[in-house]
Amino acid sequence: MPYAIARDQTRLHYEEAGKGTPIIFVHEFSGDSRSWEAQLRFFARRYHCIAFNARGYPPSDVPRARTKYSWRIAVDDIADVLRHRRIGSAHVVGCSMGAYSALQFGLRYPTRALSVTALGAGAGSDPATRRAFLNATEAQARLFEKLGTPAALGQRGISAGRIPQMLKDPRGFAEFQRIQQSHSGTGLARVLRGVQAKRPPIYALERGLRGYRPPLLVMCGDEDDGSIAPALFVKRVCRNARLWMCPASGHTVNTEEPDLFNRSLLDFLTLVDSGRWQPRDPRSVVKRA
Repeated sequence: MPYAIARDQTRLHYEEAGKGTPIIFVHEFSGDSRSWEAQLRFFARRYHCIAFNARGYPPSDVPRARTKYSWRIAVDDIADVLRHRRIGSAHVVGCSMGAYSALQFGLRYPTRALSVTALGAGAGSDPATRRAFLNATEAQARLFEKLGTPAALGQRGISAGRIPQMLKDPRGFAEFQRIQQSHSGTGLARVLRGVQAKRPPIYALERGLRGYRPPLLVMCGDEDDGSIAPALFVKRVCRNARLWMCPASGHTVNTEEPDLFNRSLLDFLTLVDSGRWQPRDPRSVVKRA
């Protein structure tokens, strides 16, 4: 079983497939590297694909110390997996929690990101609901610690952003649940407290996004209510951003509509790889009164 060793000696399990230009996939809070299986099968025909489990998600290590978990460490872990594989730069594709890390990777390591794709980013960013988000995050962390993952998930119930997949693809949703239930309750609690609750909201990144260097594709489902406003914000302030919205879809379009997701991502990567990608022309921006 392959592991990359992070700079603090945490072991990060990864899977890889294919040859060519590298793509690294960064998973959501409720998923892991298995969540990207449909992407590895598709993109490995053209690219060198890597998907890894974040710290706290076995078979990656679950460090005991809370200081081993932060959004900055999560960003550095992407760089450390690439370093382990002796990869200088790669396309970085993230979902939800992983999308936030991918965005920050483009800010922190701009020369190492051939492009960045952020799917479903922005939970907890709305100032009007920020306090409720933080309270819910702490409550979930306590549940995972006290009950373990399956029982905690049973109490928490199905989140709104998962309902579209449950309705249209029961088999895919059941696979998502099997992956989610296999996670370490201790690891999830530490990720919730160290990463999810501590990261700055998307709206706090405006200055960095205005000068964002890597080509950026922002993706979301049109029924993922918590991600739509942040996606529109990133598109508005970042000249290097393109926005793709998937109809009748929820939080994890890569598993809910893998064919649409893969084809749209491939179009973007092809533009970047061929040198045909261009930032938005300022003449297309309508001046506000």
